[in-house]
Amino acid sequence: MTSNQHRPRNRSSLRSNITVRYGSMSSEQPDSDASSMQTTVISQKRSYIAVAVLCYINLLNYMDRYTIAGVLLSIQNYFGIPDSTSGLLQTVFICSFMFLAPVFGYLGDRYDRKLIMIVGLIVWIVTTLGSSFVKQTHFWVLVLTRALVGTGEASYSTIAPTIIGDLFTGTKRTLMISFFYIFIPVNPALGGLGLLLLVFLIPNPPRGASDNQGGATMESTSYIEDIKYLLKNRSFVWSSLGVTAMAFVTGALAFWTPTFLFRAQVTQGLRPPCNEEPCDPLDSYIFGAITVVTGIVGVFLGTCISKQLRDRVPNADPLICAVGMLSSSPCFFIAIVLAATSIPATYTFIAIGETLLSLNWAILADILLYVVVPTRRATAEALQIMVCHLLGDAGSPYLIGAISDALLKYNPESPSWDFRRLEYSFLLCPFIGVLGGLFFLMTSLYIKEDRKAAELLASGNNSIERTDNIVFHLCNQ
Repeated sequence: MTSNQHRPRNRSSLRSNITVRYGSMSSEQPDSDASSMQTTVISQKRSYIAVAVLCYINLLNYMDRYTIAGVLLSIQNYFGIPDSTSGLLQTVFICSFMFLAPVFGYLGDRYDRKLIMIVGLIVWIVTTLGSSFVKQTHFWVLVLTRALVGTGEASYSTIAPTIIGDLFTGTKRTLMISFFYIFIPVNPALGGLGLLLLVFLIPNPPRGASDNQGGATMESTSYIEDIKYLLKNRSFVWSSLGVTAMAFVTGALAFWTPTFLFRAQVTQGLRPPCNEEPCDPLDSYIFGAITVVTGIVGVFLGTCISKQLRDRVPNADPLICAVGMLSSSPCFFIAIVLAATSIPATYTFIAIGETLLSLNWAILADILLYVVVPTRRATAEALQIMVCHLLGDAGSPYLIGAISDALLKYNPESPSWDFRRLEYSFLLCPFIGVLGGLFFLMTSLYIKEDRKAAELLASGNNSIERTDNIVFHLCNQ
């Protein structure tokens, strides 16, 4: 790049002709910062090791997130709680997770990301261990520890994808992200191992290191400017709404499906009711196995389809997400309806629906990474996490349980009504899934323009005139 020593610094806006600091970059940073970008070289071997460690910790995070669902029947009997209160256990966890995510996003764009993840993981280990010793008379302690567990996951889930984004680029980044998110569908001692691996094996690459090949150094801007930039990024906004709908569906299904299928078998006379804990966890095992297998298949299938189509169809990624959401919704609807008569058929349609839904996970993370400039990725991850959980899986387990409890009064003495009221509550999920598919279709209208704008800024070109001309050209294609 040519020297800008005698030029005033330009700051470019993606969507207007005025000079503001949205997505600003500079090659005039102090020498120490610039040299840090140039001298920090992370070997390919260490990058792969870092991804493996991050995947391992991500697996633990998602195992812990849905541990409650696997033993929900036993928890209900042990504490004597109804469906709505049971759903609250997941809601308090997600609420702490989503409200703390913006805090860690702000810190992750400005301070040492590795240190932030280490502190968060320590909090997660301590609170997870503490929740294992809650007495029967102290249900409120279990609720509190579940809320605190969200602290650790918020710090990790917000920052880890941005580190992968700074270690890899292009199709290799998509592949690494797919490995990371493959553990969504699939233990304090294991957490301790993860902490040691995080301390000793994870690098802290410069922000934008994989995107910036021209030697320019990207500036951090104020949090308000970051939010303004993201709200003007239409691909980010619409994809975040799509993720929100997907989180609503997956959160409700993951939490309630084992209990729903158990009640269905009680209604059919295949199993006796569970009146004291521990309850038979067979449905949790079967559903968990289906979720793991379909999740792996779906993530790899989505990644392969994206890799094949991306060069030929610029908006392929959001279209794949739309197809996944719109086609999974009928499968879940049929599965819910068939549960009263055929458990094998229900499992079959659940497996098909989860495979289609899992097409999206790695693709969605990659969309965020390539439509947002590197210095705002952690903030973008945090804002998306907050929105998708606030309107998605923070409320869906509780809402499904609350609707079920509200329907109880119509036939409180019937065991079969326990199944039916949960079935009617569950029918909300497929309709939310259709709404999510429409949001991804909207994303596909804008993603080409937003990606080009982000690439221009990440390349180190901060010419206002050139930025505006490119955006104008894209808007009129």
